[in-house]
Amino acid sequence: MKRGKKYLEAAKLIDKTKKYAVDEAVDLVKKTSFVKFDATVEAAFRLNLDPRKAEQNLRGAIVLPHGTGKVSRVVVIAQGEKAKEAEAAGADFVGSAELIQKISGGWFDFDVMVATPDMMGQLGKLGRILGPKGLMPNPKTGTVTMYVAKAVAEIKNGKIEYRTDKVGNIHAPIGRVSFTAEKLRENMQTLYDQLNRIKPTTVKGTYMKNITVSSSMGPGVHVEETSLRR
Repeated sequence: MKRGKKYLEAAKLIDKTKKYAVDEAVDLVKKTSFVKFDATVEAAFRLNLDPRKAEQNLRGAIVLPHGTGKVSRVVVIAQGEKAKEAEAAGADFVGSAELIQKISGGWFDFDVMVATPDMMGQLGKLGRILGPKGLMPNPKTGTVTMYVAKAVAEIKNGKIEYRTDKVGNIHAPIGRVSFTAEKLRENMQTLYDQLNRIKPTTVKGTYMKNITVSSSMGPGVHVEETSLRR
């Protein structure tokens, strides 16, 4: 892949053969971000998983202590009292059948969808549309729930979803370049702790093969796992 001049200059500051302590890695990510916008910082975990095995196909959600720097637009599919609760909690859009119809017509001006269990039957017909976009509510990520107010509040306060890709990696945003190094480290620590908590018992050998942190379009920095252990 051909890299631009700014990327190559930034990459010179990083020793690709070295694993850095998390504090140093985060500092390097902030220093090597060359874009003019407030870039997203992402952590990538290369895990010793086989996603073809159900118990190793990890998926879930977690609230980062300092959020991600992005306020998500939340749509809630609910009716009656639950719809009122969602509105009071600050959901951007709330509705039932009419909102499902609007989405089926191609409206996607939202980032996360929450639904009550009783609405999943109607939402099921949108699976082919919502699934590929990663917008289909799922009990594992807390987006199919009767506690809609709690779900909306958590999403607005920096809740992220994570899931293994086809080769067992997990990528997730942990903040913005404008965050302090301490906030980025604490967010990354929270995600690391969570992934360790849900380690499948069937995994043999080294669980975390590699950990990398990077900014949007910036070079990756390898992180020494021992610096994240507590």
